[in-house]
Amino acid sequence: MSDTATILFVCVHNAGRSQMAAGYARTLGGDRVRVLSGGSAPGDALNPMAVAAMAEEGIDISSEVPQLLLTDDVRASDAVITMGCGDACPIFPGKRYEDWELTDPAGKGLDEVRPIRDDIKARVTTLLRELGVDA
Repeated sequence: MSDTATILFVCVHNAGRSQMAAGYARTLGGDRVRVLSGGSAPGDALNPMAVAAMAEEGIDISSEVPQLLLTDDVRASDAVITMGCGDACPIFPGKRYEDWELTDPAGKGLDEVRPIRDDIKARVTTLLRELGVDA
């Protein structure tokens, strides 16, 4: 692994869970981490409750746009974190893969999204530590 760890966060629509994880990784990891995200079937826009929940943490993800998962992004990553995308993510030998079972925030209110956000923050903090990136 290079001095900068590259992490790819993947969920189906790339509109909630993966965007929240990417927001935390960018904020907590700073210039010590390169963060990518994508989805197997990207949505049209971010989940507004995910945006609001992250804003409460002082993290603005409102300008992010759901992106299609790219094979090159998987290839370039040190760690690939999937969140309910099933078999849609290509597998390359030598990569670290984790599947985080997280509730999908789609259609949920802010009170229901906060615990999902907090779970994601804890997981991202652990991941960064395990990758040698002090959060």
